[in-house]
Amino acid sequence: MRLTIDTDARTVTEEAADGPRAHPLDSAAAFRLISEQWLAVGWTQKYIYGFTWLGRPIIQLPEDMVRIQEVIYRVKPDVIVETGVAHGGSLVYYSSLCKATDRGRVIGVDIEIRKHNRAAIEAHPLASYITLIEGSSTDETTVAKVRNLIRPGERVLVLLDSCHTKAHVRAELEAYAPLVGPGSYLVATDGIMSQVAGRPGSKPGWEWDNPSEAAREFAETNPAFALEEPGFLFNEGKIEHHVTHWQSAYLRRVA
Repeated sequence: MRLTIDTDARTVTEEAADGPRAHPLDSAAAFRLISEQWLAVGWTQKYIYGFTWLGRPIIQLPEDMVRIQEVIYRVKPDVIVETGVAHGGSLVYYSSLCKATDRGRVIGVDIEIRKHNRAAIEAHPLASYITLIEGSSTDETTVAKVRNLIRPGERVLVLLDSCHTKAHVRAELEAYAPLVGPGSYLVATDGIMSQVAGRPGSKPGWEWDNPSEAAREFAETNPAFALEEPGFLFNEGKIEHHVTHWQSAYLRRVA
């Protein structure tokens, strides 16, 4: 797709199959087109590698973090499970929400938790809210360890942010879905892979080999879950399109 931004004429023109389409620069359509390119360029330039939360690198798009806190506030989970630990910033973020609302705790799962990251997480002021489990997120032994940390009747929200291949995410969805009760969510993060396919740093096949495709397939075969973006709590603006790395990510348990 070719975009032409004319700041003098204040238009954004996209070259479509049926000819050029011009949009006012100050329009929702222009915002969508420009933000999609901003996201993709930001991904190639590692924009999200410039943020921390309470001292730990978080490696997440700030918009996604603000959106997920709305979901957590609404769902009020007793347990937040995240696969993929990295530096532990998102675990600390979720823990800070638990502390702020006086509800919940966090379980982090990773196939390898590096010693310096484990040490930093375990020394953090919010460490008492976090339990770390090292092992493949799809291994039954690992899943059993997570399951054994959840008490009967507790509400669980699961975020999948480890290996992002379609097959791995699909296996995670199958493994962790039984933990999620009605009204809560399974979240398959980083569907942006499909949007940046072919760009520097991507891998062949990302057009189809990504978390969004895994979530779509899972929803088609699991009627207890609906693939839908949550209705967020507040919007007095003109933009309905969300800037996100988590396209087609939210699976809500409906039954």
